[in-house]
Amino acid sequence: MTLLSRITPWLRPMLAAGAAAGLLASCSTLNYYTQAAQGQLELLSDARPIDDWIADPGTSTKLRHRLETARQIRRFAVSEMDLPDNNSYKNYAALKRPYVLWNVVATPELSLKPLQWCFPVAGCVDYRGYYDKGAAQAYAKELQADGNDVEVGGVAAYSTLGWFSDPLISTFINYPDGELARMIFHELAHQVVYAPGDSQFNEAFASTVEEVGVEHWMTRFGNGAMRDAYARYRGRKHDFLALLMKYRKALEQNYAVVDRGDAQKRVVKARLFQELKDEYQVLKGSWGGYAGYDRFFEQPLSNAHLASIATYEDFVPAFRAMLKRDGSFPRFYRSVRRLAELDRADRHRILKALAPPVTPAPLMVQRSEAPPAATPVY
Repeated sequence: MTLLSRITPWLRPMLAAGAAAGLLASCSTLNYYTQAAQGQLELLSDARPIDDWIADPGTSTKLRHRLETARQIRRFAVSEMDLPDNNSYKNYAALKRPYVLWNVVATPELSLKPLQWCFPVAGCVDYRGYYDKGAAQAYAKELQADGNDVEVGGVAAYSTLGWFSDPLISTFINYPDGELARMIFHELAHQVVYAPGDSQFNEAFASTVEEVGVEHWMTRFGNGAMRDAYARYRGRKHDFLALLMKYRKALEQNYAVVDRGDAQKRVVKARLFQELKDEYQVLKGSWGGYAGYDRFFEQPLSNAHLASIATYEDFVPAFRAMLKRDGSFPRFYRSVRRLAELDRADRHRILKALAPPVTPAPLMVQRSEAPPAATPVY
């Protein structure tokens, strides 16, 4: 029995398209599309309705509470934010792994420009996603053998842009309430508007919906302790990503020095990464020892670890200005859809004109995006 005959009808067109694209390229590409389709199918097959989990006497009290909170957040997203009222985040899947997938990011040894892979629907992206960590690591070794810097990073959640019913997953269900709401609002926003190949636009839009949504949700359902916890989370995230951006800029300057040989650039590169690790320990101390970002340093640091750091919040002030001008989420979404129909240069020009210059807060998007067969986004 062939793979296509064993999968459900609604998934066959996606796999067939991927297979056709793969045959035009190589067997390795075909294998990549196949694992992506299988991984998505298994995720959906493992998911059960939230109500079933809550009614199941075998469900722990903790999980039941988390699912009830997620259900309330999901209803708020529809009733108060006009986000899609579909089956996304109404099912739950308990996975036996810490991440839903692993993304492989690669750069040249003396550059921060990531390699790109182009796929149907998603456009060109700066990563390849694998549902199996071993497969991700094997591909990373191939890229390293070609002289590239490589990172394999775990991803807790991603969006299929409404193509499928994205489930709640054990990889993020235990996030604190504010962070759980943030993630659900963000991923649902990607289903509303998505411009292929323009992460700066897509992530700023989803971040705006996320920020405003959490503000409203906290006002309605939050308490002082919850708001304080979320403020600490936002502060730590801002501090950490600002630190990464600082060293990304220093590395860019190192690689751009024309009269500096490759050997000297390698020496400076090693020194900068050591300074990054040392400064992180100081920053961690200012957080009272909070160790949530320690996993970033589990692998030896390389350009690939900083390749996905970009100022994707540059356009958040413009989107917030649009939302304030439009006065409601539905009108705001219509305005953003019109922008998405323009070419990249025009939409960026309009957004830059909508808000005064600000000092952007960096945003790491690589952790939140999806494999191309599932069509990304964080």
